[in-house]
Amino acid sequence: MFVKDVVVKNQVGLHARPATFFIQKANEFKSSIWVEKEERRVNGKSLLGVLSLGIIGGTNIRIIADGADEVAAVSDLVTLIESEFVEE
Repeated sequence: MFVKDVVVKNQVGLHARPATFFIQKANEFKSSIWVEKEERRVNGKSLLGVLSLGIIGGTNIRIIADGADEVAAVSDLVTLIESEFVEE
């Protein structure tokens, strides 16, 4: 299991469009992925799960992955969040 905390910097947080980018990236990995905000943990590959956390800008979240590619999964997802979901 690999875990890393990150602060969501973009103003709107993980609402529909950024959450979709997050889910698409999460689904590229074989590992199980979870997103934790305070006491709640949801499936990081579920759009409804991620949206249900109500993550706004400035929120500290924890990305957790467990599986063969767990380090790459967490690293890539943290990089995506830190980029403020800017499309390249």
